[in-house]
Amino acid sequence: MAQLSRRQVLLASGAAAVVALAGCGDDTPDKKDLDRNRTGAMDKYGIGDQFKATEPVTFSILYNNHPNYPLKPEWLFWTELAGRTNVKLDPVAVPLSDYEQKRSVLVGSGDAPMIIPKTYHPQENSYVSSGAILPVSDYLDLMPHFKDKIEKWKLQPEMDTLRQEDGKFYLLPGLHEKPWQDYTLAVRTDVLEQLKIPSPTTWDEVYAMLKAMKAAHPDVIPFSDRFGKPNPAGNLLNMLALAHGLPGAGWNYQPTSWDSGAGKYVFTGASDGYRQVVEYLHKLVAEGLLDPETFTQTDDQARQKLASGKSFVISTNAQTLVNDYRPDIAKINPNARLGKILFPVGPAGAVNPATRLENGVMISSKARDGKNFVAMMQFVDWLWYSDAGQEFAKWGVEGTTYTKDGSGKRTLAPDVNVIGLNPKGTKHLQKDFGFYNGVFAYGGKLDLVQSFFSPEELEFQKEMNARKAAPWVTPPPAPLSDSEREQTTLWATALKDHVTQNTLKFALGQRPLSEWDAYVSELKGKNAQAYIDLVNKAYDRYRKNHG
Repeated sequence: MAQLSRRQVLLASGAAAVVALAGCGDDTPDKKDLDRNRTGAMDKYGIGDQFKATEPVTFSILYNNHPNYPLKPEWLFWTELAGRTNVKLDPVAVPLSDYEQKRSVLVGSGDAPMIIPKTYHPQENSYVSSGAILPVSDYLDLMPHFKDKIEKWKLQPEMDTLRQEDGKFYLLPGLHEKPWQDYTLAVRTDVLEQLKIPSPTTWDEVYAMLKAMKAAHPDVIPFSDRFGKPNPAGNLLNMLALAHGLPGAGWNYQPTSWDSGAGKYVFTGASDGYRQVVEYLHKLVAEGLLDPETFTQTDDQARQKLASGKSFVISTNAQTLVNDYRPDIAKINPNARLGKILFPVGPAGAVNPATRLENGVMISSKARDGKNFVAMMQFVDWLWYSDAGQEFAKWGVEGTTYTKDGSGKRTLAPDVNVIGLNPKGTKHLQKDFGFYNGVFAYGGKLDLVQSFFSPEELEFQKEMNARKAAPWVTPPPAPLSDSEREQTTLWATALKDHVTQNTLKFALGQRPLSEWDAYVSELKGKNAQAYIDLVNKAYDRYRKNHG
């Protein structure tokens, strides 16, 4: 899930700067000549309306082809979508492993499809100055469901973090009613019972648990993690960063962090919080509690170690627990049990560190001049942001893939399976029908987001949502100008590489922790301070302009 920044010239100041988006001037520009772009559009399209183009239309879309459910032209998703909306999607399929690189090539060459989903902020930033993607905030009047959810769920502060220096935002993110923290640790609960220790609730207790496991099983390295490529220890680093009050690290690397005490941005990889993260990792590796191969091994290697009893702890989310680990273990050790622990609490306290924004959709600037532009924006609004479109994308067709009772409770059809809910089902909701597809199905009401959750997962989310929201997931805006963004981009890769390489060295003991200050000086030599100075300059500029 990656995470966020930027903004609009608002019409008010002070506290009034976070008024409803409709009042911020978002959807006022460029209306005068949309009359030429309304072919296929509905004359009256509002909240709760089913979008259906007035004539058949086709929109090209960049399609992230997931290996777990490879694209099939015969999916019910395509035919049912066309029947409901009069829209045919023309997918440009790109393998999941090449998606970001291929997207950059297509956008940069001007050959990108009209609709570009699966974009994680701030990935859109690199396309803004070229004019290749549309300032979608100019067209919110065409998207009633999107606007309604932002206003109803009070998402304006989160949306403001997406704005660029021109005050516009260029990404339509997935919108959640509530934060959704999915990733945490999976632990062999039968081993905990044998050792007579409770499920850990903090990172200090995780350390104590690993120590106890190691003492009882000296030949086992208790924690061997997956998600080690392409970012070493990608998920583990991110979870530790969040627990230390940082916006992200590892596979959610965030170069800057807001220091509320100092009232300014700092460079994440040089911060005191990040130093504590590195020290914790070093301690685990040095004491034989964390497998050094965590930083480089494949997911399959990590899964095999867990299944064979060579490890007892691994990163997880709800789906991997059910789809991967439990079946793996059951083949080798039917008596073993694995459970998902609550996200461990760190120095930042008992918070839910998830944001309410998710990956989203960019629109090619070329689409603006197309005769079907208004219809396309109405279609995007319906499929990704209306209650009906979100339910369709996730559950499919009532009476075919699921049923719904009088109370609104949805149940998969008896012959349809997904994430182990109907193990005897002969058809798969994703593989055979194309629903619950990560390109189309994300965000929504809490009830919809949790509608595939097991009782175990519902309890996990209930406890996570009882925690207060983490304030640092919605930092104050610091929108960079085009020239500032260009400059920071020149510095960013070398800085990220240095942080990544030295995190690995410190954790593995290849570089002594006593050299932390030298490492920070090296970052300054690679323009970390200049980077932060530009970000803080942008923050001050915005604050002065908008109160």
